[in-house]
Amino acid sequence: MTQRIVMPGLMEIGAGALDKVADMLKLLSCRQPLIISDRVMSELGYVRRVEIALAAVGLECGVFLDTEPEPTEASILPAVDQVVTGQFDCLIALGGGSAIDSAKAIGLLAQHGGQMRDYKVPHVVTEAILPVIAIPTTAGTGSEVTRVTIITDQDTDEKMLCMGPGLIPQAAIIDYELTLSVPARIAADTGIDALTHAIEAYVSAKAGVFSDQQALSAMRLIAPNLREAVNTPGNHDAKEKLMLGATLAGIAFSNASVALVHGMSRPIGAHFHVPHGMSNAMLLPAITEFSIPASLTRYADCARAMGLADDIVSEEEAVQRLMSELTQLNADLQVPAMSDFGIDRHQYHELLDTMAEQALASGSPNNNPRIPSKNEVIELYKKVWS
Repeated sequence: MTQRIVMPGLMEIGAGALDKVADMLKLLSCRQPLIISDRVMSELGYVRRVEIALAAVGLECGVFLDTEPEPTEASILPAVDQVVTGQFDCLIALGGGSAIDSAKAIGLLAQHGGQMRDYKVPHVVTEAILPVIAIPTTAGTGSEVTRVTIITDQDTDEKMLCMGPGLIPQAAIIDYELTLSVPARIAADTGIDALTHAIEAYVSAKAGVFSDQQALSAMRLIAPNLREAVNTPGNHDAKEKLMLGATLAGIAFSNASVALVHGMSRPIGAHFHVPHGMSNAMLLPAITEFSIPASLTRYADCARAMGLADDIVSEEEAVQRLMSELTQLNADLQVPAMSDFGIDRHQYHELLDTMAEQALASGSPNNNPRIPSKNEVIELYKKVWS
């Protein structure tokens, strides 16, 4: 089986990389960018830094600051209009995964029209979107290197998964210094999200030799540094390794796909507005336990890559250590139970059937080592409730 690899054609990686944004535009032959970001990035001065860097080479830009944490189609339509009327030739996505996901969707609709529903899975987005330069300010989603965007249908609360090579940003700027100001809660949620990407990419039915190397390298970087990066935000070494690990995990899952955790996570986020990384964290231990019997060796490899076991330890012992670590990680990073987050128990159970259908419809569970039935998905949703 072959594996088709897609990733940005240009990446600038390291401290101070943000200041290379004008160079990226020149390499892409773009001169009229629209910055897609949010109010927090503006208040932190990051948007202004981009404007100054562009002005230094005689380039002006537009700014759209109304992206939402869990983007809906309604939230991106004003930016689509701004692109079309302003005749912008590229987008600079500055922020977390939501800003980058928004920019991809804006670039798609501005070029090809229609609604996001027209492009959701099983449609494969091969259409070339407006060029996107992705600049992540969190270490987690990997959206800067993926062929994925997730936009919520505000009328149905469905998180629409859109995938395809057309959604890959043309360029990415990976500057870990932009994550130094990230609040601990966001750093924890996005960090566990990145770890989930790496694990799911490695155990996915679509895994290949190339994506395996990215996934294992990501785990080696993320696992030993995640707690330190969250608890000691001034630790540049931990922040840099976590950022690089998140990008590698993004490359891995973009090319090997995610699996059951992500499939079940999206409906929780859509219906109860749980941040994506947090809902992954809520699910990861239970879904891993469910899946281990179908892929013992691969999950043992994950434990070893994370530094939890060496080659002498048996696979059975390695996966036990993996399960203990995933549970302890949630405790150490204060991942709340669903009841503590404020999810209403009655409403949650009323939506079990709908959430299970939406999870399976996303296609991600089909990549899982152990493919669940609808009833098994419902039982897993019940299990993670507490």
